Amino acid sequence: MSTPRKKAQLSVYLDPDVMQALSAYAARREQSMSLIAEAAIASFLSPDADERKEAAIAKRLDQQDRRLARLERDVGIGVETLALFVRFWLNTTPPLPEPAAKAARAQAGARYDNFVAALGRRLNEGPKLRQEIPDDVQESGPENHGGRAAQP
Repeated sequence: MSTPRKKAQLSVYLDPDVMQALSAYAARREQSMSLIAEAAIASFLSPDADERKEAAIAKRLDQQDRRLARLERDVGIGVETLALFVRFWLNTTPPLPEPAAKAARAQAGARYDNFVAALGRRLNEGPKLRQEIPDDVQESGPENHGGRAAQP
């Protein structure tokens, strides 16, 4: 039988705040300060500590990447929706004669206020457009539409 190795003694100088934190932690855990310090030093020197930190950082980066991809998708949906609406509106709305144009300009402020109110209600209460579009819809590149938005 081999005899157990005796632990080596080490004397260190600690900042008073660190010493107080170590003492409080040891008291809460009902462990000796020596045991807590030994575990902390072992953890600091462990090669696994770096791997755990790297894994945690990689996990956070993956989460950020997914969030950024969703944001990019949502912005793309918004841009394409707006472009499609403007194209549709310009193609289907004939220019007004001058007397009617003056009347339309007079009503434009009230119509815009109604639009903003409806948009606010939709954003607060209604389903979002991005929720109505499936995530797995294949991206259609410019080659499918000749570099333009799809015709309505």
